[in-house]
Amino acid sequence: MPIDPYILLLLGTVGLAALLPARGTGADVASGASTAAIAFLFFLYGARLSTREALAGLKHWRLHITVLACTFVVFPLLGLAARGLEPVFLTHDLYTGLLFLTLVPSTIQSSIAFTSMARGNVPAAICAGSFSSLVGIVLTPLLAATLLGSTGGGFSIDSLLEIVLQLLVPFVAGQLLRRWIGAFITRHKKVLGLVDRGSILLVVYTAFSEGMVQGIWHQVSPVRLGGLLVVEAVLLAVMLALTWYGGRALGFGREDRIAIQFAGSKKSLASGLPMASVLFGAHASLAVLPLMLFHQMQLMVCAVIAKRRSQDPVPAEQQPTQPDLTEPDPTAQPRIPAEPGTGVPR
Repeated sequence: MPIDPYILLLLGTVGLAALLPARGTGADVASGASTAAIAFLFFLYGARLSTREALAGLKHWRLHITVLACTFVVFPLLGLAARGLEPVFLTHDLYTGLLFLTLVPSTIQSSIAFTSMARGNVPAAICAGSFSSLVGIVLTPLLAATLLGSTGGGFSIDSLLEIVLQLLVPFVAGQLLRRWIGAFITRHKKVLGLVDRGSILLVVYTAFSEGMVQGIWHQVSPVRLGGLLVVEAVLLAVMLALTWYGGRALGFGREDRIAIQFAGSKKSLASGLPMASVLFGAHASLAVLPLMLFHQMQLMVCAVIAKRRSQDPVPAEQQPTQPDLTEPDPTAQPRIPAEPGTGVPR
């Protein structure tokens, strides 16, 4: 199974931060650039989101509520249940990162891609991912304030205010300016996509540089990383099972269940990294490590599932109807039986 090239770039950025961390004036410059990049990133998110499409998607409200419940209720509950693994199985910082992972919104692009590959409800996946990202801008910081509290590596009410100013305000500004700049953004989607990814790489470099300078990486051992991978594998398996079989229990059809499974079991690296940078400061490097590992894991596992779903037989109700060749043709002339023993029609 191929590794996402962007994950390789992220790992390369982590390696660069380990070898050449930003210090002194360089750290101040990197921090300021990271702050500006995050604000611009969420401005673009707001400018891209079509309000009209989002409102149209409300017609399928049961599906969207199901996805939101999986993302912001079931996931956090599983994260809280994992608290029993600390400190024997996970360190405090790794558990904090794991809990933060369960609070971030769902993905958009990969959910749509996998839903399309598996022949699911693509419009529902688009709306579900958009709603999750929109709600997450407000709900993720509130959940972090409630569930992480003072254990969030420096999280405070000031951090909540900072995330509102740095994330929510640019997002709203992008929505308000969409009618004037939406066409420009659509025409230059590829170039702005590179800006998106470059901004996230800058955030990762800044966060991991701060972690190296603070000397917090000596707390993570290969055994702890292995334990984290096992926990995340179990978390992903539970969510994939709950979204698939729970969707059937709620009466959703196959196409809707596919959209629920892929949108309700995944977490957004693009949204989570900037939020973690604002919320955790110098501790963001360990806080985002579980999210980075989970992101790659979910891509690999969901790619396999989507491919298998694409090979499922088409349900009978979706197959084109074929004429029953055993029935008599109503346009044919009726057959007249012959007189017994003569072969002459009656």
